[in-house]
Formats: sequence, C-alpha cells, structure tokens
Amino acid sequence: MSTAVEAAVARLETAGARDEALADYVVPKRVLGIQRAPQMVPVGRVWRLGVLLVGARGELFATGEVTRAVEPRHPNNQAVSQEVRRAHQLAAFKGPFAPGDTVNYDASPVDLAALDRGEPSGPLIVAEGIVLVRWSPSSGATTPLERYLADRVDLLVDPPGGAGETER
Repeated sequence: MSTAVEAAVARLETAGARDEALADYVVPKRVLGIQRAPQMVPVGRVWRLGVLLVGARGELFATGEVTRAVEPRHPNNQAVSQEVRRAHQLAAFKGPFAPGDTVNYDASPVDLAALDRGEPSGPLIVAEGIVLVRWSPSSGATTPLERYLADRVDLLVDPPGGAGETER
C-alpha cells in the first residue's frame, strides 16, 4: 500500500499538481462569557483524490467537508445548513489561507495500522490481503487502492479536455 501512495505523491509533486489546504475547524471556548468566532486552523497541504486526501509525506485522510477561502455573501437565513456552510466559509476567509484557496476540514486520518491488521479505516477496506477503496458508501463498490490512486492522479495531473477550463 505504501508503495502506491509514495508513487502517487511522487507523480503529484513532479507534475506540480494543485494542492489544497487541510484545516481543523475549531470553536474556541468562551472567555469571560464571550463567545469567540470559530477558526480554521491550518494542518497542512493535501491533494484531493476523490474520497481520499493525500499528504506530501504519504499520510491519508478520508475526505471530510470542503469550503473556499472567499468572503461569504450576505446571510439570507434561508436554511440552517446554509448558514452553517456560511460560517465555515467565513472562518476559512478570516484564516491564514490564500484568497480563493480550497480548504478541507473534518477529514479523518486513515489508520494504516488498522489496515495492516486487516481492519477497515475510513473508505479503505482489506479483502484477501488487498487494500480496496470504497468510493461510494451507498453502493459498496470497491477498487484496488493502487488502481484508484493511479486513476485519480491521472485526472488531477492531466484532466480531460475542458475540465477545469474557464471561458475568457
């Protein structure tokens, strides 16, 4: 497994693939009864490869939530979930991230020791000694980790024509 992850990291670094911020969303404790604003605390940089986030040192995370470090629009109080997303976006905007940066948070580290014991961790499971990625929790479909990483790295390094392009 580590060989597949190391190969993915090497290819992503060589290609200069776009990485994203990894952060912890922290709600500070009250001080003298005053609630302080939530913060996005940087943890590092990762590449998002579908259901996995991969760090430069080969660490793996199950993809959590994602927002962008842009100034949120005015609140419209349409839905609680929308206001929660707005609060996360505001925390990223006020954090030490570049404007427009993609910020991943609530990502769970993959327990590599559990995988070595044949136990599942995050979207990864082990079947007959092979590490598999469960890329859709509802369907139960799996792909060998090595192939999954290779496919996702290909898409990030060399996206299909038109993907990610904007008209000028």
